[in-house]
Formats: sequence, C-alpha cells, structure tokens
Amino acid sequence: MPSAPSISVQISVLPDNPGVYQFYDADGKILYVGKAKNLKKRVSSYFTKKQEYGKTRVLVKKIHTVKHIVVPTESDALLLENNLIKKLLPRYNVLLKDDKSYPWICVKNERFPRVFPTRKLIKDGSEYYGPYTSMKTVRTLLDLIKSIYPLRTCNYDLSEEKIVAGKYKVCLEYHLGNCLGPCEGLQSEKEYHGQIENIREIIKGNFKGSLMSLRSQMKALAGNMEFEKAHRIKEKVEILENYQAKSTVVNPKINNVDVFTIISDETHAYVNFLQLSHGSIVRSHTLEMKKKLEETDEELLQLAIIEIRQRFNSQSKEIYLPFPVAVEENLKVTLPKLGDKKRILELSERNARFYRQDRFKQIKITDPDRHTKRIMAQMKADLRLSEEPTHIECFDNSNIQGSNPVAACVVFKNGKPSKKEYRHFNIKTVEGPDDFASMEEVVFRRYKRLLNEAEPLPQLIVIDGGKGQLSSALKSLDILGLRGKIAIIGIAKRLEEIYFPEDPIPLYLDKKSETLKIIQQLRNEAHRFGITHHRNKRSKGAIDSELESIEGIGKKTAEQLLKNFKSVKRIREATIESLAETIGMAKAKKIYKSFH
Repeated sequence: MPSAPSISVQISVLPDNPGVYQFYDADGKILYVGKAKNLKKRVSSYFTKKQEYGKTRVLVKKIHTVKHIVVPTESDALLLENNLIKKLLPRYNVLLKDDKSYPWICVKNERFPRVFPTRKLIKDGSEYYGPYTSMKTVRTLLDLIKSIYPLRTCNYDLSEEKIVAGKYKVCLEYHLGNCLGPCEGLQSEKEYHGQIENIREIIKGNFKGSLMSLRSQMKALAGNMEFEKAHRIKEKVEILENYQAKSTVVNPKINNVDVFTIISDETHAYVNFLQLSHGSIVRSHTLEMKKKLEETDEELLQLAIIEIRQRFNSQSKEIYLPFPVAVEENLKVTLPKLGDKKRILELSERNARFYRQDRFKQIKITDPDRHTKRIMAQMKADLRLSEEPTHIECFDNSNIQGSNPVAACVVFKNGKPSKKEYRHFNIKTVEGPDDFASMEEVVFRRYKRLLNEAEPLPQLIVIDGGKGQLSSALKSLDILGLRGKIAIIGIAKRLEEIYFPEDPIPLYLDKKSETLKIIQQLRNEAHRFGITHHRNKRSKGAIDSELESIEGIGKKTAEQLLKNFKSVKRIREATIESLAETIGMAKAKKIYKSFH
C-alpha cells in the first residue's frame, strides 16, 4: 500500500459532516468501520483522548490510513455502516452471527396462485411473506390456512384456454375435499382470489376479515337449511378463533410494530426482535452479537435494529425500545412505561434472557474454555478487579463456643474447586471464640507460607464475613506487604453483601448472577470443609478423652491404641492378648476390665 500522510494530516482534512469512516492498517487490511454525526470530531477522539479499554488502544496503534464516506444524514450513516460491516468483515467490528437462509411463504404469481414454503426468492412477480425464523412456524401457519381454505397444490398451467379445452382432470385432492377443482372450472377465479386475499391477511396476523367472511357464509347456509355445510364452516371458524386466541398476546390495536430489547455481558450481546400485527406476534428472532471493542448497549442495539429490519424486510413504522436510540428517519420510537406496550417489551426481554441461558448451556458442553473465559471476564467486571480471578481462595472459621477452633481455606481454579489444594488450619495463637483474631492468624499463615515457598498467589481472596473479618484479614496482608497486590472481598451471609476494603457501602449483586453464585459456592464449600474438620477434631477429642479416662492410660497410650485398632469400637471388641501385643499385659488388663 502506498505511503499515507500522517494521521494528524488525514484527520485535519476530514469534514464536519455525517458519514462513515474506515480504519486500515499498514498492509491495507480493514480494521474497523464506524459511523459519525461529525466525522472530524469522532475520528479525532480516537487519538486525542486516553482510551479506557485495552482493545481500543491496540486498534489505535494499528491505524495507518483513515478513509471516509460523507452521507446526507446520520440515518444514512447508520445504514451504510451496517452494509459495509457485512461486506468488509472488519476485525474490530461487532460480529453478527447467524446468516443462514430463512424460510418464506410464497404466494405464487399465477392465475390460481399456489401458497407454499420456500427458502429461495425468485423475482417473477410472486409475493413473499417473511422471512420466518423456523420452518415449524411456517408449517403451522400453512396447516391452519389449508384447514380453512381449499387450495390447489398441483403445478399445472391453469390458463383459461386449457381449462375450457378440458386438458386437466380433478385429482385425489379434489375428492378428499382439499381442492375445489379450478382445473376443471369447478371453482371460479374470483372465488379463488377471494380466498387468497383472506390468506394474505391471516399471514399478516389479521384474522378479522376471514372470521367475518366465514361467519357470513355460515349464516347464509343455515338460512338455506344446509346445516351440514354450515357446521363445517363453524368448525373452520373455531379453528381460526383458537389460533387467534393463542397468537394474540396484547391489545389487537397494536399493529405493525417492531419490538427490540437487549441483554449483554462482557463478551456478547443478545438482541430480541418481536414483530406484532394486530396484537399477534408474527415473528420472533434473537440475534447474537460478539463484542470487539467494549461497545455499549446503545451502540449494539442501534446496529442490531438496522441489521434485523433489513434481514426480515420489516416495513413497520413504529418500534418499541427499552431506552432511546438513534434510528432511521420517519420511524416512530416508543419507550413503553406501562400497560400492554410495557408487557410486550418485558416479553421480548424474557425471550432474550432465555436465549442467552440456552446458549450458555450449549457452550458449557461444546466449548468449556469459552464458558470459563466468559465467567472470568464477568467476575472481573462485577467485582471491579484489575485482572480475571482464575485463582480464588476463600477462608472460613469454625468453632462451637470456642472449643476446637479451626479454619478452612478452599481454592477455586477457573471457577471450579481444586480440592487437592484445600487446607485446614488449627488455630494456635488465639484463646477463646475470637473470629477476627482467628481470621488474622490463618490469612497470615497461609500467605506467609506461599511467599516462603515461592508458590503462586491468588488473584482474589474471599473472606466469609462482613467488615470485621475483612479488616482482620487486611491486617495480615499489610504485614506481609501484599496489600493492593491481591484483591480481597468479604461476603456477609444475611443479605449477601459484598464488602471491599475501605468502602463502607457494600455491593449487592443480582441474586441470579453467575459471579454471586461462584462466591456463594466458595463460601459454602469453605464452610462445609471447615465444619467437617471441626467435627472430626471434636470426635477425635472425645475418643481420646474416653480412653484417657481409664486409670493408668495416658495420651500416648491412647494414640498408640487408635493407631493400631483405628477405632474405640475395635479396642472394645479386642481380646486381652491382642491389646497386650500393643501396650503390654498390665495396661491391656485395665482397658479390658474397663470395657467389660
């Protein structure tokens, strides 16, 4: 690529108009495509202010050439940006997933139009409705239509001349009642097109015309005493009413509206799209977007609206959104606050959440590495950490009225327990039930040892307890010179508050967040591990005291017996001879006599 002027020179000649800019590297490869209300201001901002995110800093370092296209309005810039991203596939732009071909319903451009599903759009004057997000939806709709309106399925050329000449004969579909025989002139073109008009409205979600027409036919037939035919029409009315009741989710007055909501995490965003016609959802789709430069929800939703409306050829003039976003001109934007409109917005958001959960489940099975990276990135953001917490350690104290005080340290690697690295601590320097002093002791001992043995330190320490326990742990980190080198938090049980050093206001994470679930799992595992050790210690203490209560038997003898016989039960059942082999006949007689 020929040498380009310096970046400052390239920026200086940019206009103050709306447009689209393109960044290229030194090899002429496209890096990024963006839109701007003011090209000069937007492009300048990349180089004149300190970029907060690492990926953006890397992008800026690679920029060698800036190109731009001026357009009349910001709305035009939106459309052009979307088209260029899909065409050029820049490395640092949002990745829009799922470009498969979707099914359509075709009303064929024929004298007696056929209605069928297809994935190919042929420009022959035929009408195409869709695209739909699944073939199942298409087949359900076509089954409904065919149960109400008999339509031909053959591909004959039903010109007037050929029908008059008697070229065709009715087939089995006619005898089954699925077709009214237009091939033999048994159904007029006018009547057939009347059916097609009603089918168009059903596909659009408007059932009113079909219901009125069918009810009118039913009354006319009943008036002529043709009750069997009237009953068949009544069955069709019931089928249509039942389908309408299932598909209508809000006020039928809500017509020709697109609904968009977004759910996002550190790496991906999920935008749900619902299209409403006469209160019915006629289309639903969730678009998955991979982030590249820490894009905001506003930026992602703006891009998704353009992409989805183009992909599904939406002609709706109104859209419902959760927050304001710049969109195409002549498009009404509504931010619902209550009532039916708010309900449909909430429904869309639930769809996005369910889709995201399903994707997480799939990824956990098919791509565990991506699943782990996503959770680590989410924890880093939620807990305001400087690095991802791939190594976490959690501490918990266990004592009952000060007896046998112990502590536990559990270790998680990449969000999962690393049980071989769990550690127990017997409290050595603290008298009585003092949780704060006990926490200070075990944290000091743990990290003093890791430092002495040059073992890797965790990125995050979790303390089971509130501000008191957290402050105690911090004293030990201060002594060891680790304050600020390892992130540390406390979790209080009552309301699951997360405490940070020197911050009196706790953080409350979403109860369903994966970050909180992992912290709770750490806390629960530390509690379980500590309680188990405490129980074993108390149990051993009780056993030791039971043997030592026998006259002439001391601690050393009790330990020797337990080492050989493993339990008091076996000692109780042992013969004098077997006891004597371990501790001598004199002591063996005393123990045997005590138990028998």
